Amino acid sequence: MYLLTTARGHGEKPLASTMSPPPAIIPTAAEGAARIILVHGTGHGGWCWYRVATLLRAAGHRVDAPDLAASGADARRLRDAPTFEDYTRPLLDLLQALPDGERAVLVGHSFGGMSVALAAEAFPDKVAAAVFVTAFLPDCTNPRSHVIEKLTLTDWMDSVTDAEHDPPSVFLGPEFLREKLYQLSPPEDYTLSQSLARVSSHYVADLRGQPPFSEARYGAVRKVYVVCDQDQAMLEPYQRAMIAGCPVAEVRAIAGADHMAMFSALAELAGHLADVANTYA
Repeated sequence: MYLLTTARGHGEKPLASTMSPPPAIIPTAAEGAARIILVHGTGHGGWCWYRVATLLRAAGHRVDAPDLAASGADARRLRDAPTFEDYTRPLLDLLQALPDGERAVLVGHSFGGMSVALAAEAFPDKVAAAVFVTAFLPDCTNPRSHVIEKLTLTDWMDSVTDAEHDPPSVFLGPEFLREKLYQLSPPEDYTLSQSLARVSSHYVADLRGQPPFSEARYGAVRKVYVVCDQDQAMLEPYQRAMIAGCPVAEVRAIAGADHMAMFSALAELAGHLADVANTYA
């Protein structure tokens, strides 16, 4: 069975019909489909998945979208999460609490890819697949910070950084969000981000001091990468360079998706995630 829905949200720039023919089809949850855990990126929270989570749940999928520490509605301040593991702890606790024998599809967006990698390293037997949506995809050779430090994003525009306090922080500015992340997304979702964005960190120094992720744990987890070709923050060539450095089971591409694919390519992304949950259960 399938759930039919319109392919794109209000306010998006129209794309050629050959790229994204409506209506989009969301596969309904198969018997035994894996739980889907959606992991947000820098400055965001579980709220940014609200549209995708709604579609997936309507199709019968089990979905969680936790707030990581000092993110979304989480009450902690950034200083209360001094390490990357502290920041990722809500995801680690959620995964650890899964019943024996249950596995989840972890979906990391943007910096959320790093949290997914840490969770896969910690609990590889609980991860059916790790999906990276225009996300950082660390390898098993270099320091964990490598893929962050190699990203040559030189213009943070009106974003505000603070390197004087621990951990160093960034607050993504409204112009940066509009021009680099949300340029094809519905305007109401960009507006929502202005109300809910929070100060965050990339924890580069902390990650640099950690050993590479292991081949036996993180490296053994099946991975799917979703390329978004209109991402103006993490450009497509960089997405594909990370894929070349870390073997994945599948590469899926969404034409016309900006960095916030959960808004600019809602149904396409939800369809991919539903299919992965059914396929990799």
